[in-house]
Amino acid sequence: MKQNMKIVFFGAGAIGQSVGGWIAPHHDNLYFLDRGDVARNLKEKGITLFEQDKKGAKSHVTVKVIDDISEAKDADVIALGVKNFSLDAVAKTIRDKVGDGPVIIAMQNGVENQKVLPKYFSKVVYCVIGYNAWIDGPGVVGYQKKGPLVLGTRNNELMDEMKEIAAVFNWGVETIVVDHIQDAAHSKVIINLTNSLTTLIGHGFRPVSDEGLFQKLLTNLLYEGTQIAKAAGYRECKIGGMPPWLLMKLGATLPRFLTRGMFRKNARKMVMSSMAQDIIQRGGRDSELETINGYMVGLAETYNVNAPYNRAIYGLCKREFSREKFVPLDVRDVWAEVSAQL
Repeated sequence: MKQNMKIVFFGAGAIGQSVGGWIAPHHDNLYFLDRGDVARNLKEKGITLFEQDKKGAKSHVTVKVIDDISEAKDADVIALGVKNFSLDAVAKTIRDKVGDGPVIIAMQNGVENQKVLPKYFSKVVYCVIGYNAWIDGPGVVGYQKKGPLVLGTRNNELMDEMKEIAAVFNWGVETIVVDHIQDAAHSKVIINLTNSLTTLIGHGFRPVSDEGLFQKLLTNLLYEGTQIAKAAGYRECKIGGMPPWLLMKLGATLPRFLTRGMFRKNARKMVMSSMAQDIIQRGGRDSELETINGYMVGLAETYNVNAPYNRAIYGLCKREFSREKFVPLDVRDVWAEVSAQL
């Protein structure tokens, strides 16, 4: 790869803007590509980043923006920050206009990207995002913590290319290369299971009426997720500050009076999920429900894992998210429907 590799971030959502914004001050051959108001704001205002609970300590980055993917024909790396539900169309556009030259970095949650991207590209690197981020306003991104990013490929090819990319990314955010990307991806999917529940009850948008029920639902959702992943042959991969699987088990199985304090502490750190941004904040219909929760429920069925919490929450979200206007449910109503299926 070229010493001064050209990097293009396609899709300037919370992840694309945060990762690109961290790297841009250290690498001048980096560009963003998006459409409409997003692209205009990036050109005019750049990106403003702040860490959770430190909104007064914002950092501002001026970035370069291109208007069309055809301007990326000479790109060495294209980082895809779009969601899974847009991935196929975006991949086809890039392949048609740019070809199969660049290394593609897939920054989606889940493993759906492993089905989609190899249809169009021969050099795909999967990036597991080890932090949460959210759009706080046009060109303003909040993040829970800075990184890490985990890079890997399905068959551990492209190791030299990944090390070169990681060397550049590390100027802005901790980036590591692993030889077990499937473990990392599935460990992150387990954490992402909570996005459905927090969206369903409007966590962050309305008060949670019963903390105990919220804890019971969330901890069992996570613990079942670890059991599903183990049954499917995946191992725990500790990424950044993600809670370990043992802690998830204890959270679901120990008496609540022993775990209440720990749960409250972690719940206070929870930020608005990308699913909540899609469904509640933007009023959209598309979400990652199928590629996260649906995928894990499918794994549970394949490997005969009893996962009633995951099945119930998935079914409830499918029903509620499909309504013309989604209105978050009270956690007590969610519990009533879930408990009826246990």
